[in-house]
Amino acid sequence: MEFYKYMSMEIRMIIVAVLIAFVCATANAQNIKRPGSYNFLRGVEAYEKDNLDEANDYFDKEISDNPKNGYAYLYKSAIYYANEDYGKVISLLNKALKYIQSKDLEYIPMAYRLRMYAYICLEDTAKALADATTIIDLCKGKDECYEYIMKTYEQRAQLYYEQGKYDLADADYRKMIEIDEANVYGYMGLGRNAIAEKRYDEAIALFNKVEKLTNNDYSSVYSFRAECYLALEKWNEATDDILNALNIDNDRKARWLLSLLEEPAFSMMVSKLKLFSSANPKDVQWPNYIAHMYEIQNNYNNAIKWYSTAIERDAYEDFFYHLSICQNKIGDNEAALRNINQALNIDSVNSDYIEKKADILYDMYHIDDAITELDKLVDLYPKYAPGYYQRASYKAINKDYEGALDDYMAATIFYSDYSFVYLGRAYVYDKLGQKELAEADYKKVVKIETMAEEPSNKLFYAYQALGQTDKAVQLLNAILAKDTTNAGNYYDAACLYSRMNDKSMALEYLEKCLSLGYNQFAHISYDYDMDNIRETAEFKSLIAKYNNMQTSASVVKSVSNMTNTNKKETITSSSAEIPFIKEDGVCKVKCDINGLPLHFVFDTGASDVTISMVEATFMMKNGYLNNKDVVGSQRYIDANGDVSVGTVLNLNKVNFGGMELKNVRASVVRNQKAPLLLGQSVLGRLGKIEIDNSKRVLKISNDL
Repeated sequence: MEFYKYMSMEIRMIIVAVLIAFVCATANAQNIKRPGSYNFLRGVEAYEKDNLDEANDYFDKEISDNPKNGYAYLYKSAIYYANEDYGKVISLLNKALKYIQSKDLEYIPMAYRLRMYAYICLEDTAKALADATTIIDLCKGKDECYEYIMKTYEQRAQLYYEQGKYDLADADYRKMIEIDEANVYGYMGLGRNAIAEKRYDEAIALFNKVEKLTNNDYSSVYSFRAECYLALEKWNEATDDILNALNIDNDRKARWLLSLLEEPAFSMMVSKLKLFSSANPKDVQWPNYIAHMYEIQNNYNNAIKWYSTAIERDAYEDFFYHLSICQNKIGDNEAALRNINQALNIDSVNSDYIEKKADILYDMYHIDDAITELDKLVDLYPKYAPGYYQRASYKAINKDYEGALDDYMAATIFYSDYSFVYLGRAYVYDKLGQKELAEADYKKVVKIETMAEEPSNKLFYAYQALGQTDKAVQLLNAILAKDTTNAGNYYDAACLYSRMNDKSMALEYLEKCLSLGYNQFAHISYDYDMDNIRETAEFKSLIAKYNNMQTSASVVKSVSNMTNTNKKETITSSSAEIPFIKEDGVCKVKCDINGLPLHFVFDTGASDVTISMVEATFMMKNGYLNNKDVVGSQRYIDANGDVSVGTVLNLNKVNFGGMELKNVRASVVRNQKAPLLLGQSVLGRLGKIEIDNSKRVLKISNDL
């Protein structure tokens, strides 16, 4: 159902499309009269320009003057849909359907369709299906409604699929094929339903047909067919199809399948990806896929190696982020901090990056700095619950119980059914002497977890806190029996027995978890669950032993996995001031590209790199670029060497002011104020960027 919560853009596109044919106060072929009043027209104009608040005000005025203008209600409902106020959407659409002329087959189906989406978002499937059926009945046999009826069959089939009513979904997909025998979505829907019922051979036959209909250029057919081959243990065919899907458009389902692969498919897939990576040495996606697969398998050393290779080819911020995660996992937190800072240099407001930096600082025992990062996160995203929850736990460690309580209170507003929040708050209540409130929170944890399909470890902590130790131990033993290799489970066991003041068992489980590679020593040192064993000689001995082993191992890993994250962009100094001139309102900086003296425009709002078609063609014809520098899926170089708009080029070296970027991808555009445009997101790889307008210099610093 989550998909439909993001349909507001489609609704806007539908309504704006209808605007093209909208002739106010005139009659169409069916003699339909549509409103042409001032407020309504101004509202439509504002809506079309995406000025939704202004549009809403005009529609309110229109409805005040003309309360039977159904079209105004329809537009207002679309505005409320964008704000996810689905109850209001339905109320407004009921009025729209009451007043819009029933023969207006442009707007009546639109109103039903929008109401159907609203019902879906409210999880009222019965009413959503009823509206879908109404649209089909209204549009059946009417050529002008072709798009509506085809899309509605597809959406109704989706609803049936989600209910497990595959026969009804199949009927709608077959109806789509009956109307259009080459309809790809009809065949794909039938294939997906066949997968759901494990009719894999039948599904493969359907996908084979789609492959022919789409001229081998539709990624979904390969990713869905790969799922069938995996189920049939046809590993070679499955991995080939995943490769095809990825090669076409980085298919999302194919990426998901990568994360599920086990032996022998895993090794086969990695081998094929390595071949693609070698054959396409400037293409960043293949080493990224390999790194992702290793990361999923917790093979962090190999993941580090391949993320580093990806960064050498193109330093996307997400590669630095995942590299930092892997380095953090092996305990190389200095390197992890450097790389998360690289990610933040490029995208300073990404919540995942800020949160990860706080994690790393915590693991480096810099808990105050970690709290400072979470302060930034909460300031940027006041409704981001993990920021409050994580900051609360850190404040509790710092014995700022009042501050922790405030953050836990905020977290419960957004995480009303998240047991972790209540368990943490219960601890704070205990520390503040508010035993009844603590007990209530422990009971809340039990209620949430016992209703879950698979209870988390928080349940046995809550049982223990409520004095139900037998239940706690029974649940713990069941978890340990289910997975005997999970170090985290043994750490939980050590915590539980420490809370029960059974020092012997706590230490036994602590050693077990450390022997399995548990390396979060900062957390162990802070964790209040360890209070009962922290001062014992055995505890100190264990921590010293394994912490020393971890430190030695991380040093070895750091040396053997030198990430070469600066290999991509060679910086001749840790900071630089680069002069610029202002011309036509933009900053221009002298540079050379592959040895050709040019200049670039620095655009703080740009996310992509673009190069003028004129310069690209000149560089191609004069040896500054060659055919190997044409990368990506758009390869547009004609016989004369002219470079077309849309081509993606690899610029081997871009040098300016002693700073150098290597392997910069640039898209060719027709008109541009300079040969090259670089955004802050690209220059951010070099470090922090500042513009000093008084000195007319760009300041770039690499303080990590």
